[in-house]
Amino acid sequence: MAIEQNQIVSLEYEVKDGDKVVDSNVGGEPLVFMFGKGQIIPGLETGIKDMGIGEKGDVLVKAADAYGEYNAEAIQEVPKDQFAGIELTEGMTLYGQGEDGSTVQVTVKEIKDDSVVIDFNHPLAGKDLMFTVTINNVRDASAEEAMTGVPAENKQEDDGCCSTGGGCGCH
Repeated sequence: MAIEQNQIVSLEYEVKDGDKVVDSNVGGEPLVFMFGKGQIIPGLETGIKDMGIGEKGDVLVKAADAYGEYNAEAIQEVPKDQFAGIELTEGMTLYGQGEDGSTVQVTVKEIKDDSVVIDFNHPLAGKDLMFTVTINNVRDASAEEAMTGVPAENKQEDDGCCSTGGGCGCH
């Protein structure tokens, strides 16, 4: 039975770039999301739409349907003094705030005497990815989930447990 728009899906996955595992939640918390809301990469969502509960399969996601094609124009050279207090190393990932307030991830490509070359591409941009997925559960969304787009499993508790850094299931 096909997964339908606005259903809550729970899955386990392992993703590989060639032979290298680049991400996995196998043995950990499942990925829970609302289908059809763009909460996961488009190619994976399309690839699982005809899978059922308990089904396992491989889904090849082309770069364009994953993290996009690599954009050579997304490389920028910025003054080194913007990184004061940070011990930079080539290849490290940094997080900052974009102009719209969103979180921006960059990779340090090169460290020069007075400047740093950073790459705004996602580290997996331009790569075809192989996902091995198991569908743990598919269910209809509650009225609140349908309204907010947030599965109950992903909702943060209001008791402040997350502020302690304790393992309370917050993501």
